[in-house]
Amino acid sequence: MADRRHALDRIDTTVAHPARRYNYLLGGKDNFAADRASAEAIERAMPTIRLAARENREFLQRAVTFLARQGIRQFLDIGTGIPSADNTHEVAQRIDPAARIVYVDNDPIVLAHARALLTSTPQGTTAYIDADLREPRGILDDAEVRATLDFTRPIAVMLVAVLHFVRDDEDPQGVVDTIVDALPPGSYVVASHSTWEYLSAEAIEKLEAANGDGRFRARTGEQLGHLFRRLELLEPGVQSVARWWPEEASQPRPAIEDVAFNAIVGRVR
Repeated sequence: MADRRHALDRIDTTVAHPARRYNYLLGGKDNFAADRASAEAIERAMPTIRLAARENREFLQRAVTFLARQGIRQFLDIGTGIPSADNTHEVAQRIDPAARIVYVDNDPIVLAHARALLTSTPQGTTAYIDADLREPRGILDDAEVRATLDFTRPIAVMLVAVLHFVRDDEDPQGVVDTIVDALPPGSYVVASHSTWEYLSAEAIEKLEAANGDGRFRARTGEQLGHLFRRLELLEPGVQSVARWWPEEASQPRPAIEDVAFNAIVGRVR
């Protein structure tokens, strides 16, 4: 309870935060006026942004299902967001109740909700740490991460809709390489990333205007693939989230320009 109060005391409701904005786009209620205003500015530029948010969420669920069926029993979910239906641990523990999951986010409202709602099966474990992807060493060396996950056995790292908040001057390649270097062979990385390569010039201009603080950095599929070039990418390689395992997804599948997110699933050699 003290942790929850401390987290809530740190919330700045006047500044939009990606986790709360994402919550609003998914139809949640754990957001504030600044988050809604930011999301609505993006929606005016890209009217299908709510669809894109749902597609990202469903991609995460399909990816976790796939990896759990491959025998992966440990997940490090960075950029967790506010809990909603079918979180990583729920999907993984339906396949193996003993699965172990660590959630990572840097928004105090996520911390408050995660510790209250992300409860494990009796056989498994879930943990949450308050940390920032831009400081990956702090995540990897965290005592709770090390107590929950065994780094001598394969781990799946989830980087869904989070890397586009790491600017070029914040060394996204270094962030990715630090994480990959820490993973044992047979581990996986799952990532999705916003792209503007399918959008019109008019839509891009509006999105750039909505990115007033410069925090957001869209990247092309080629740039996403380059970030993960050290991994063995599973088929279909770098591809729209709408086209990852489409036979297992809700139908009909949306157009890639309506989703504007690419994704990869890569294996550590």
